[in-house]
Amino acid sequence: MLQTIDILIIASFLLMSLAIGMWYSRRAGKNTDEYFLAGRNLPWWLAGTAMVATTFAADTPLAVTELVSTKGIAGNWLWWNMLAGSVLTVFFFAKLWRRAHITTDVEFIEIRYSGKPAAFLRGFKAIYLGVFMNCIIMGWVNVALVEILTHIFGVERGILPMVILSMAVVALYSTLSGSWGAVVTDFIQFIIAMSGCIILAVAVLHSPQIGGIDGLIQKLPPEVFSFFPRLSAGTTAAVGVFTLSFGAFVAHIFVQWWASWYPGSEPGGGGYVAQRMMSAKNERHSMLAALWFSIAHYAVRPWPWIIVALASMVLYPDLPLTAPAGASAMATKKTGFVLAMRDHLPAGLLGLLVAAFLAAYMSTIATHLNWGSSYLINDVYRRFIKRDGTDRHYVFISRLATALLALISSLLILIIQSISGAWLFIIECGAGVGLVLILRWYWWRINAWSEITAMIAPFIAYMLSRFVLQWEFPASFFFIVAGSTALWIIITFVTSPVEGSVLESFFLRVRPDGPGWKPFLHLLPRSRTRTLSGYFLNWIISIIMVYSALFSVGKLLFKDYLTGTMLAVCAIILFAVISWRLKA
Repeated sequence: MLQTIDILIIASFLLMSLAIGMWYSRRAGKNTDEYFLAGRNLPWWLAGTAMVATTFAADTPLAVTELVSTKGIAGNWLWWNMLAGSVLTVFFFAKLWRRAHITTDVEFIEIRYSGKPAAFLRGFKAIYLGVFMNCIIMGWVNVALVEILTHIFGVERGILPMVILSMAVVALYSTLSGSWGAVVTDFIQFIIAMSGCIILAVAVLHSPQIGGIDGLIQKLPPEVFSFFPRLSAGTTAAVGVFTLSFGAFVAHIFVQWWASWYPGSEPGGGGYVAQRMMSAKNERHSMLAALWFSIAHYAVRPWPWIIVALASMVLYPDLPLTAPAGASAMATKKTGFVLAMRDHLPAGLLGLLVAAFLAAYMSTIATHLNWGSSYLINDVYRRFIKRDGTDRHYVFISRLATALLALISSLLILIIQSISGAWLFIIECGAGVGLVLILRWYWWRINAWSEITAMIAPFIAYMLSRFVLQWEFPASFFFIVAGSTALWIIITFVTSPVEGSVLESFFLRVRPDGPGWKPFLHLLPRSRTRTLSGYFLNWIISIIMVYSALFSVGKLLFKDYLTGTMLAVCAIILFAVISWRLKA
């Protein structure tokens, strides 16, 4: 149970978050650029850290704990594979998002496409993403916090009011301070959350049951420590060994990162990631923010979680994978992280870890509230309802929208069990839309109907593969991607292209490189147009760099000093190379 010092630490953290919101409220109230984009004046380190903090949700360490407990360290490839898409955003899209000078990524639709299809697509995506998807994500994070606090306190009674109080705090400072408050608190909350996780990892490693890294290695089978999955002709995986069929390996490693839409890792950058890039001081800061996000998200953040997850396998070996229906308070493999907090931290440190989880929770919620309200105001209210309002009016309505989203997502706590199935369905049905989100920047022939088709086709392909053909992953995934891609390409060529004046305006505004805009290259001096080969080289170098950094930390932690040092040297050299190339 929490002691007085723990409660004081948690209360201090909540008061600090409110104080930051009040401090930035006047600045955020100037206009919608200040409220939603922090005046387009964020330095790269602040914008990039805010991206990382948002993806560090309250349930993220629990998800990693479950992966490691069932599939070993290699189970993390289920999200490590997304690095390629993240780095693609750095070099191919970050500067373009900043040049577009728009408020939301949905607004992009009407500067790139034309006519009623573009207006429909903009309004539909604003509501679908800003309300439906956004509130489900926040509701999911709320439920994760309920589960965390339930296992810390050991009872369910009284937990819900605490979560609602946390939501009220984050809703209040988000409503007051907009993007400024979200970004600054994200930065502080990320430091608190990471510090707390590192402290927990050290504490459990030095517990008598573990006995340090050497004890951890001795008490677990060697395959658990493998960094790479095994390939198998079948699809059966033993506990602690991540085993993939060849088809599943291809799907995860080579296709998923560019073909599928998933919140926070949209191909081409989108959502709150695009919002942070558009908030950067300039194009260079936008690109550096995306690069820092890729490094911190994949190479810096995971290892404290992985260490605690491995320790939980020793400390709580009999935890089931899932709880029976109706037994929400029952501990499972993913809650091993929370049990380690509860059982191995003294008073004061436990309060710090609870504050760390609240920090992770609040950074995610604050960003999603600001991001969702930006869609509702900029792409629905201002676009279709009231076009001639004052800045003060739009900021007032923005604050109302933020409060409304907070209320809806809080109510979803009561019914999230019925929504979770729909959430998984939506994620799987995102396969196939990614290529359009990438090519719309680099190929003039893409139109609004291409993107509309790419959004609808995966749902149809999913139904066919699941209920008619009765295929499972990865066969169903390949079918959805291939079918959706073929359909939107056909629709692209049988429908009219975007109006020439709109394409010219977009090309001059964003200045995309490459052969996909060949009919418009004459509009710019030759010195302003480039090939994409340099971008591809930067992309490959940075992928190798981040993976080298990721695995060097792991090897050094597990005392493989030679391999760890070699990988670290490789990462440093490649970092120097990419820094030189960016300066050039």
